[in-house]
Amino acid sequence: MRSKKVLIGVLAMFAVAVLMAGACAGAQETVLYNFPCGPTGCEPGSNLIFDAAGNLYGTSPRGGAANYGVVFELSPQVGGGWTEQVLYSFSNKLNGILPQGGVIFDTAGNLYGTTSGGGEHEGGTVFELSPVTGGGWSEYVLHNFGAGTDAYEPNGGLVMDAAGNLYGTTTLGGAHGDGAAFELTPVTGEGWTEKMLHSFSGTTDGSQPYAGLTFDAAGNLYGTTLYGGAYNGGTVFELTPQTSGQWAGKVLHAFGEVNANGVSAYEPYGGVVFDAAGNLYGTTYYGGGNGGGIVYQLTPSAGGWKELPLHNLGGNAGSNPLAGVVIDAAGNLYGTTLNGGNEHGNCASTGCGGVYELTPSTGGLWTETVLIAFNYTDGGHPTGTLIFDSAGNIYGTTADGGSGVFGTVFEIAH
Repeated sequence: MRSKKVLIGVLAMFAVAVLMAGACAGAQETVLYNFPCGPTGCEPGSNLIFDAAGNLYGTSPRGGAANYGVVFELSPQVGGGWTEQVLYSFSNKLNGILPQGGVIFDTAGNLYGTTSGGGEHEGGTVFELSPVTGGGWSEYVLHNFGAGTDAYEPNGGLVMDAAGNLYGTTTLGGAHGDGAAFELTPVTGEGWTEKMLHSFSGTTDGSQPYAGLTFDAAGNLYGTTLYGGAYNGGTVFELTPQTSGQWAGKVLHAFGEVNANGVSAYEPYGGVVFDAAGNLYGTTYYGGGNGGGIVYQLTPSAGGWKELPLHNLGGNAGSNPLAGVVIDAAGNLYGTTLNGGNEHGNCASTGCGGVYELTPSTGGLWTETVLIAFNYTDGGHPTGTLIFDSAGNIYGTTADGGSGVFGTVFEIAH
C-alpha cells in the first residue's frame, strides 16, 4: 500500500545540480561519517540527497542485518558531528538486495530507490520507504524486475516527474537483453504499472545503461549506455514522448571513434547534466589523452549534437570516473575519480581517486583544480555523483577507506 505521510520538509536541497557560483579556493575536506560495516552499512557508492532540515540520505550495497545493504540518514548534531540512522536494512531477498543507486523524495516525504538484485524474480526492484507515525520506516516493493522479457538489474537511481511517475534504467534485460529505460505509474487505489520506454538493441542505439536518467524542461529524457553505438564505445541518448503514448529513442553521440591523434573515449558509466544554455556534460571511464577517461560537453547544433572533450583525466585528480559531473551557476564542473591521485597505503597499486573542479577560461580551455586526492585514511574510491548544499559546500561518498575502512561520507567546504 502506498502511504502518504506528513511532509517532513523535502525537496528544498535534494539532488541539487546547479547552485552557488564561484570556484573552490582552499578546499577543506571533513569526513562526516566513517562506515565500519556491520549493521550500519558499508561501501556507500551512491549519490546523496538533502532534506530541508539539512539531513543527508543515501544507500550502501553492503552491510545491514543480512549484508544486503541499507538506506541511511545522517543528521547534523548541535555542537558538531553527524549521527547515522539506518532507515531500512535489506534483510529479505524478496524485498530486494544490493541498492546501488541513490534515493529520491516525493513531496509527501516518501523515499524511492532501486535494488540491483533480489525481488520476486531475482532481477532487482523499485522500492518505496514511507515514514511511520511514531518512528521508523516501512518498505513497499513497487516493482519486481526480471519476469519474462522484462528488464532487470537497475544500477542507477530514479527521477520523478510532476505527476509522480518514476523513471529509470536497467543494465540488462528488455526485449533484446541489453537493458532498458522504464516508467512506473501509480495506479489509483494501489499498485504501480511498469511501461518499457525503450529496449536497447546492443547495436547502434547502445547497450547496458548503467546510470539513471535526466529530464529537460520539455519532458524529454537523457542518459548514457556503457557499450554499443556506431563504434561500440557507448552512447548518449535521448528519449522523446510521442502523441501515441510511445517514446522515440535517438543517439546524440556515439563514443569510441578514434580521432586524428589516435585517441578515443569510451564507456560512460555516469549520467549527463544540463547547463542553463542546454548543453550536456558527462564523463567516460576510459580513453582521452591520458587513458583515464574524459569530461565532455555535447552542444546542440543544426543537424545533431557536437561533442567537445573538455579535459583529459588521469593526472593529479585521478582517473576512471564512475560518476558524472555537477555544475554550479558560474559554469564550473565538479566530479570524482575512482582511481589515481595518491598512491600509497591500501591504494598503492591503483590510487585512491579524488575530487576535481574544472573551470572554463578564455580560449575554450578548462583548468583543473584538485580538491581532494584521497589518501585512504580520509576515504578512497568515490563512485557517486557529488551534491551541493545551499551554501555551495560539496558532499559525497567513498566506497572504501576512512577510519572504519568501509567507506565515508565527506564534505568539502567551498
